[in-house]
Amino acid sequence: MFIPLRKALQVAAIGGLLLASSSATAGNKVRVYDVTITNLTNSITFTPILVASHRNGVTLFEAGSAASEGLTAIAEGGDTAPLAASLSADNRVAEVKSSGGLLGPGESVTVEIKTERHKRRISVASMMLPTNDGFIAIQNIKVPKKRSKTVYSPGYDAGTEPNDEVCANIPGPTCGGEGLSPEVSGEGYVHINRGIHGIGDLAADVYDWRNPVAKITITRK
Repeated sequence: MFIPLRKALQVAAIGGLLLASSSATAGNKVRVYDVTITNLTNSITFTPILVASHRNGVTLFEAGSAASEGLTAIAEGGDTAPLAASLSADNRVAEVKSSGGLLGPGESVTVEIKTERHKRRISVASMMLPTNDGFIAIQNIKVPKKRSKTVYSPGYDAGTEPNDEVCANIPGPTCGGEGLSPEVSGEGYVHINRGIHGIGDLAADVYDWRNPVAKITITRK
């Protein structure tokens, strides 16, 4: 069967593009993982959860040091957008996703994320509600080559807002307050959260917790 030259060139070009795309994917050795987050608390809710895959060395925070603007936005207001934008602009990062929606006590959510060659570390972050600046996080966790790996997160404190437990300063369905308080400051460094003590609008016997607060399971698909 005769194929016109122009048609043959078009077919060859398309084939070349598909081959190049396939080669690029193979070269990156893309692997897909399910990251399942389970809320282990009795009365704390997690905001939409940021999940990122990246190279070794990418960190969301350093315990004992000041929180970044991106982490502050998550810890005070549950806003993943600033940190997601910062990570997405980093060429050491393979993919950034968010779970969407709130995660209540005893509930689980799964986020599918891809990893690439040399970008096989996972980090996760989410705000704890109702708190002033509490959050869950794991960072720089190496993915399993086979099957799954489970790690746990304590409740962290971003150190960016006083823990007054006043609902006017806490967003979310329980309190409905403001999510960010740029005019005030907290302890100034990331540390383990001390929990709820009943000094404001929140009853300690209802909203306090014990660590760990979250279970994260990473499973290769």
